[in-house]
Amino acid sequence: MSELRSDLLEQILQQSPAFFEQLIVDLLVAMGYGGSQEDAAKRLGGTGDGGVDGVINEDRLGLNRIYVQAKRYAAHVSVGRPDIQAFVGSLVGHGSNKGVFVTTSSFSTPAIDFVRHLSQRVILIDGVALADLMIEHGVGVRVSRAIEIKRVNLDFFDLS
Repeated sequence: MSELRSDLLEQILQQSPAFFEQLIVDLLVAMGYGGSQEDAAKRLGGTGDGGVDGVINEDRLGLNRIYVQAKRYAAHVSVGRPDIQAFVGSLVGHGSNKGVFVTTSSFSTPAIDFVRHLSQRVILIDGVALADLMIEHGVGVRVSRAIEIKRVNLDFFDLS
């Protein structure tokens, strides 16, 4: 599975920043946030995005919104505390207390420590966790072989 993780991250790094931002929104929808792609999630990245790359409804009704920041960095470049602080400032500016910060690399220890003491709920997803979530939810991957073995379901025939 580590080879698949590495291959996924390598493919992501070869894509555009806009592709990566959309990938994160697609992944969150696949994880069950928002309900459907059309009305529950959108990519905001680009000039004037206010430090937020995407927004997704936490639930189908849109009662809460989760803001997303996506940083596509090489494995040797970690996301530091200043990046997290800027994202938290964006959350405050949008009147939100929930955010997800995703990177293809890792987070520095000061960044991780900073998030632990926030009143806002900020989830950090590093490259390994990103690849694992993509695999788990079928985003950017496909099954190349499946084996199905059937047997009699004795519970089905138990009439007592």
